[in-house]
Amino acid sequence: MAAHARSRSRHWQWLLLIPTAAPLLTPFTNRIEPTLLGVPFFFWYQFACALLATVVITVVYLATRGDRP
Repeated sequence: MAAHARSRSRHWQWLLLIPTAAPLLTPFTNRIEPTLLGVPFFFWYQFACALLATVVITVVYLATRGDRP
C-alpha cells in the first residue's frame, strides 16, 4: 500500500513542470500586445506565471501531504 501511495504522489509532482516551463517561454512572450489594463503582455504574463506556480504548488502539496510519515 505504501508503494502505491508513493507512486501516486510522484504522478502529482509531474504537475510542477508546468510552472517551471511557463516562464521560460520568453522568446514567444516578448511582445507588447495584447495589453491588460495598459500593462504590456510580457509583464502580465510573468505575473500570471507566478500566480500559476502558487496554485500548482498548493495543489501538489495538498494532494501529496497524506503520503508523509
